[in-house]
Amino acid sequence: MEEMLLERFLRYVRIWSTSDSESADGGVQPSTARQFDFANLLADEMKKIGLSDVAVTEHCYVYGKLPATSGMEDAEPVALLAHIDTVEEVSGENVKPIVHASFSGGKIELPSGVVLDPACDSALFEAGKNGETVITSDGSTLLGADDKAGVAEIMCAVEKVIAGGLPHGVIEVIFSPDEETGHGMDNVPLGLIASKKAYTVDGGHIGELETECFNAYKSDVTFTGRSMHTGSARPGMVNALTMASSFVTSLPRNEAPETTDGKMGFFAPMSIEGTIESAHVCVFLRDFEKDGIERRKRVVDALASAAALSFGGKAEVVHTFQYENMRDRLDKNPGVVDSLVAAYKKAGVEPVFVPIRGGTDGSRLTEMGIPTPNMFTGGHNYHSRTEWASLEQMEKAVLVLVNLVSDAERK
Repeated sequence: MEEMLLERFLRYVRIWSTSDSESADGGVQPSTARQFDFANLLADEMKKIGLSDVAVTEHCYVYGKLPATSGMEDAEPVALLAHIDTVEEVSGENVKPIVHASFSGGKIELPSGVVLDPACDSALFEAGKNGETVITSDGSTLLGADDKAGVAEIMCAVEKVIAGGLPHGVIEVIFSPDEETGHGMDNVPLGLIASKKAYTVDGGHIGELETECFNAYKSDVTFTGRSMHTGSARPGMVNALTMASSFVTSLPRNEAPETTDGKMGFFAPMSIEGTIESAHVCVFLRDFEKDGIERRKRVVDALASAAALSFGGKAEVVHTFQYENMRDRLDKNPGVVDSLVAAYKKAGVEPVFVPIRGGTDGSRLTEMGIPTPNMFTGGHNYHSRTEWASLEQMEKAVLVLVNLVSDAERK
């Protein structure tokens, strides 16, 4: 299994499938046509290993089904999900993966000059102690373990179930586009999905099991000023950019992404642009509690209004819902998580429940009525040039998935 998993993963990360948030926000899906390259390749592989009803939808979702084995027709169907796109903040084009076999610790100096230092990365330090095989890029790009590790693990798990003749109910496999843009479930083909429970394979360190995430809103704040010639601007000019800058600096400094962790929420200014006459600020609001996210919306309203009033301009705020904490819905369906916990333990992996400081396709799918917790992949340092993955942790993820769809699901 190790060679098959490694070969598949290395092949997948070399495929350029970066998504584009601006296009996705504009309603285009897939946001980049190149995601079809990966989708079509996966569809071909799914057919070759024996899945049926394989299809790539017009919106670039890949679907396939493994029918139940004899005597398992009444078992509850289960769906496995991962996403095919990579984040746009760091290049995902021309990825050159490097395999560091039997890593024994010490700094990993990549050809681009990027350095991975176990002294600053406890998971990498642990991998060195265990002599794990570590996979990185060459440092000029991200690696793409988010989420091509999850894709490779699902494909290998299904292939292992088939090759081993293991008894199982219906297994559905869905690979989605545009997860990194927040639009991964916008056009998910619910009509194809029979499963009433699902699992995303999109987490990090071995053992992580995620059943809760942020409540999320995007706040678009538009400031309107009054343009005049700068040489004769006094007293009539009202500078919208100045208002926007004042607003951003007034956001609570101790409630920013870089000053929070654990279950602390935040205000995250994502972009600021404009002219003297009109300026726009996009802010992400995140909180694990519903009353907390409502408070954050009120804070943005108040600070935007104050900035506008102090300069004599106007402010308009539009709050757009993105996703909700999946905790409450999963708490009402404890069997979904119990099955995953059993699969972890059978694989010799102790579950570590951690909150997702973000969201997944699973959080959106949970909102749609299909409870979907998230499991680890063995990937680390996502969305960066120092991203890496552990082959041994990836193998454990495959084993968890095999347990989940075969023995664990027969209960």
